[in-house]
Amino acid sequence: MQRKAYALILCAIVFMMVYNFAAWYLSTLDEILSFVFGFEKYIPFIPWSIIPYMTSGIFFCAVFFFCQNKEQLKILTQRVLFVTIAAGLCFLLFPLKFSLPKPQVSSSLLGYSFQFLKTFDSPFNQSPSLHIAYAFIFWSVFRNLKRGRTLLLCWLILLGISTLTTYQHHCIDILTGSILAHFSFIIFPYRKNDFLYRNFQVANMYFLLGWIIILTALLMNQFSGNIGLFLLWPGTMTILIGYHYQKNNIYFLKDKEGNIPWIKKAFYSPYLLLYQIFWKFFRKNKMPVEILPDLYISSRPDRETLNNFGITQKTLVYDLSAEMEELSTIKDTAVYHSVPFLDIGTLDIDETQKLVTEITENYAQRSPDGKILIHCTMGFTRSSVIGILVMKNILSLPLTEAITLMKTHNKHAVIHTYLEDFLKKF
Repeated sequence: MQRKAYALILCAIVFMMVYNFAAWYLSTLDEILSFVFGFEKYIPFIPWSIIPYMTSGIFFCAVFFFCQNKEQLKILTQRVLFVTIAAGLCFLLFPLKFSLPKPQVSSSLLGYSFQFLKTFDSPFNQSPSLHIAYAFIFWSVFRNLKRGRTLLLCWLILLGISTLTTYQHHCIDILTGSILAHFSFIIFPYRKNDFLYRNFQVANMYFLLGWIIILTALLMNQFSGNIGLFLLWPGTMTILIGYHYQKNNIYFLKDKEGNIPWIKKAFYSPYLLLYQIFWKFFRKNKMPVEILPDLYISSRPDRETLNNFGITQKTLVYDLSAEMEELSTIKDTAVYHSVPFLDIGTLDIDETQKLVTEITENYAQRSPDGKILIHCTMGFTRSSVIGILVMKNILSLPLTEAITLMKTHNKHAVIHTYLEDFLKKF
């Protein structure tokens, strides 16, 4: 409790110093510009939304005491300090002020709240919005609660919306606040080398990119016409991909038969196109590598590779790719298994154990002219990880020897630190 109190006091002092200095300095300037998107004139003023807006201060004080361990408290403190100081620098370097006239509030209670804001909340400290950046950071702690998570999430979303409906912030402040928060998540990741949190780290990269694309779309629309709104599609798509990574939704594209429905192909087409380009020009192990007799790993094979490799009805193919469909030749000829894992993400322990056991049993029962091919998209990580565990099972090897043997056969194998921790679970 003492450590949490110290963290709160430190962050509160830094916030007051940064916020008040920026407010004082900007108040001395002769002219400060505003930036308003054209659609913001349609945003309604909702007086009662001052209530969730004002609760940001309560969350700021409370969130430190909901941390469950020292590392979480340390990361929370680092993130809060980072966004506070970074936002303060942005206030000074790119000063903006709120420009829409605020209607009078008839209710005495709500009117007092708005009067309090007028006195203590600067109209100049706008972009990025600390209300938004803090809300994301608050959720990174509250999301671990066993009770009340949904209520808190809804309230934080309401808090974020209230920054617009109380006429305290413009839309650009919201977007830049979101970008700043996700920068803090990437710079200060929680449990960086813990494989269980790998998907959160990847998701934050997608979230950050998505917010940047959406901001770019709106800026292009503001200055270059409606063509910029086209970017809202890949921006929204990127944020959704981040959500699927966070949930480890391995079937967000392919179904259990390994097919991608046409509607998903259409919506995720920019993502699928990028993977197609990466696969075409940057994949390794284009020809399957034999790691044990009749057991091969590779990147996703093309038609030329299949002709050279030679698949038959006795060939078992395990497709670990979550982002590209298998060639129809393989599905029609070989015994095809779709077992997707998200690229550069974590692998579920139970699903991995089940898969490794199945491949080991099928390897022992294979016919004299049977082969097993394990492949992912690029041939770097997923096929190597499963290959290591299969070799470990079949040859009864210690893990370190299995990893060494894999690297001997596959010089392109990429086994990150978080994956080494993951492999130790087996």
